[in-house]
Amino acid sequence: RLAKAMYGTARSIINGMVEGVTKGFEKNLIINGVGFRATLEGNVLDLALGYSHAIKHPIPDGLTVTVADQTKVKVEGIDKQMVGHFAGQVKKYYPVEPYKGKGVAIQGEFVRRKEGKKAG
Repeated sequence: RLAKAMYGTARSIINGMVEGVTKGFEKNLIINGVGFRATLEGNVLDLALGYSHAIKHPIPDGLTVTVADQTKVKVEGIDKQMVGHFAGQVKKYYPVEPYKGKGVAIQGEFVRRKEGKKAG
């Protein structure tokens, strides 16, 4: 029974490996907020996300990270899990908040926005 259940999982993992080597995987991160920016310092992604300190996140081997106009971060690599995990780790530092939309979002994901207080 377990072998039948794992057949689809194994097939999907092997398909991801083949696709990663032929095409590669990428995730685009968008940083919104006044003063929020990202820069590359060698093999470290330096994030300024409104905290009192800069966040320095090391880039693992096998991934290439590019930063365009300080608000767009592109993560590329051949390992689907590694690309998604790195993008998720960066997003976790400051997820998008629902009122102003400030924070780090992965391109293509839905961010629920709320209305806020009414003046009354």
